[in-house]
Parts: sequence; C-alpha cells; structure tokens
Amino acid sequence: MLAQLRSHRLTVATVAEQLGLSPRRCYQLYHQYLRACGRRQQGQWTPKPSGGNRRPAWAPAVEQLLRKLLDARPPASYSFAASEVHRRLGLKLARAQVRRWAHQHDLAVHARPVRPKAPVKRWQRQAIGELWQLDASPHPWFPGSDLQYPLLDLIDDCSRVITGARLYERELLLSYFDLLPAAFAQYGLPLCLYVDCHSFFLAQQPDALTQLGWALKFYDISLLYAPNPQAKGKVERLHLFWQNRLPALFAAEAITNVPHANAWVAQLREHHNLHEKHRELAMTPHQAWTRAQREGRSVLRPQPPCPWWPYVWSLRLPVKVAPDGTVPVANQRLKIAAPPGTKLIRCQHPNGSYSVLAAPPRKDTKPLVLLRYGPSPITPLPTA
Repeated sequence: MLAQLRSHRLTVATVAEQLGLSPRRCYQLYHQYLRACGRRQQGQWTPKPSGGNRRPAWAPAVEQLLRKLLDARPPASYSFAASEVHRRLGLKLARAQVRRWAHQHDLAVHARPVRPKAPVKRWQRQAIGELWQLDASPHPWFPGSDLQYPLLDLIDDCSRVITGARLYERELLLSYFDLLPAAFAQYGLPLCLYVDCHSFFLAQQPDALTQLGWALKFYDISLLYAPNPQAKGKVERLHLFWQNRLPALFAAEAITNVPHANAWVAQLREHHNLHEKHRELAMTPHQAWTRAQREGRSVLRPQPPCPWWPYVWSLRLPVKVAPDGTVPVANQRLKIAAPPGTKLIRCQHPNGSYSVLAAPPRKDTKPLVLLRYGPSPITPLPTA
C-alpha cells in the first residue's frame, strides 16, 4: 500500500482508512518507508511498532471537573479547563486533549471569538519594575447579573507577571489605594506606572497632581500616560484573559459576590504566574521574572520602612475642629484632643477605618495620630 502511495495510486486518507490508522501515524510510516527506499531496502523493510496507547486513564475527578467547567454557561475555554485541572488536581493536560475529550462526550465546543487585527506591538521593557501597566476592566462577571464590576489589573511590562488583580464594587480612589500598596509590598516599588488619562491619574489643572499621583510621587513612582487603549496592549490583553475565564468559573462554582470571587482571582493569578507559559516569552512569567533578577535586570526597590505608609495610601481630607471639640468621622462627630478651630487631616483607609492626623505626610517628619476609628489601618482586614 505504501508503494502504491509512493506511485500516487492511493492517497494518505485512503491508506489511513484501510489500515485503521490516523493520518499522522500513516505519514510516520510513509517517512520510514521512503528512507528504506533511499537505501534500496524497501523489500526488507517492516514497520516498527508504535508502542500502543500507554497513557494512563484520567481519574474520575478529572472528568468530573471538565464536565463541570464545560457545562457552565458560558462554558470554559479548553485552555482554561486544562489550566484548572493542573491547578486543582496536579495533572497537566494540553488544550488539544481537552478539546478531543469534549468532542467525544458531546460537551460544549468553545469557538474562539473573532478579534480585530492587533496593531504593531511594542516590545517589553528590559528590566522588571521599569514599567507596570495599570487599568480597570468593567464586565458582567457573575452569572445571571448584568452589573459590571470593575477588575483592576496590574502587570509588569518586562516579565508579564500579574502583580495585582482584584474585583471591586466600584472603581474608586480607595480601590487603587487598596490594590497598589499590596502589590508594592509583595513585589517592590516600580519606577513608573503606565495608565490612561482617567481623572484618578491626570489632574485637570496643568502641573497639578491628583491624590493618587501625589501618593506615587511620595515614593518616587512616576506616571506615564497612554494616548489610547491600544497603546496599553499588554494590560488590555490581560482583560481578555480574565473575561474568558472568570465568567465561566463563577458560573461553574456558583460565585455571586465580590469577596468570594477575589479569593478565586488570587489563586488564578498565582497559578498563571508560576505555571502557564507565555506565548511570546516561551516561558512562564515567574521564570522570566527570576531570569531578569539573575541577569541583574531589575530596578525594583523594596517597600521602605516608612511610618507614613498607611496614611499615604488613604483618602485624605482637611477638617477643622468644631467649637464643641469634635471632627466629622464616618457620618458622625467624635471628640478629639485639639483646640477648636485647629486644622487637621482626616484619612479614610481602604479597610473602612479612619485616622485623624495633626499634619499631612512629609518625609522629614513622623505622623502624629490624634484619633483612630475602626480597624487599624496598618493591619488590613482579612479577605474572604
């Protein structure tokens, strides 16, 4: 039959069908046969055994998890299903394996959405911490809900490590004051953040700083403004990464609230950084990060031992002590040890607590806290 294939009297499809082989295995045999023909040994040539299917059968837990993810509405993608099997059960699967299994069991067939052609890509920075891209992505994340909660994304431009990702009820200044210091404490302080022209980042008055811009400058972090969304291609593609995964995951696990969802987002972020190979880098983000550190390509600075840290990352508002010796705190008035008419600084922290300072943050001084209300701003509230 291979001789007839060589003389073009049969096709590969016909040979594969008659022998009960896959086209790939048929091509492998034909390649071996042609090598024997080149040595004029085709008369003595015999095919080598393929070895058979020696792959172990999947455990019932693997098929149960795949069925759960692919039956969700919207269904999980094949790559995300393979990633979840690896993260939860420790079994590495390829996307093609999940796709073949889904076809065999008549489960949801995920079709990739047609996307417009991407513009010319700017290659990443050469050092980790040189540039971090920051953006928010509103999306209906939860099943059966049209509410679009914002997901704040933070990614290192060099290594593609997702340094921060978290869902919030609303995109507020306190949301950024919650995300950024947590990322800085874990990874270090970058040199620059790549952002859009949102009012959180860009002040309306020239040469003025927003509260967030002032907080970043306090620790020598600058802002770089993107002219359009396409310029922030890496963080925009990261939005698609979450939008393709989280709705299917939340539908499969019946997750309907932000605190519960953030626990899953943190697990997926860590698994992606450690185990999922990036297509352009040909390695995982964690491997790219450690390689840059090993080669001395890092400009990150550790979190400074600054006493102003919890107060810089807070919503600050000047207040004046009333004639009765009180200041407004959380829709009420509290007594404070300061003369009436004294101008103070009220800090609202991301965990819901308040502090009243005698003076705004300055690097050459230490904070004088006159009043604390609620949980301590230094120790954040535990997340669900």
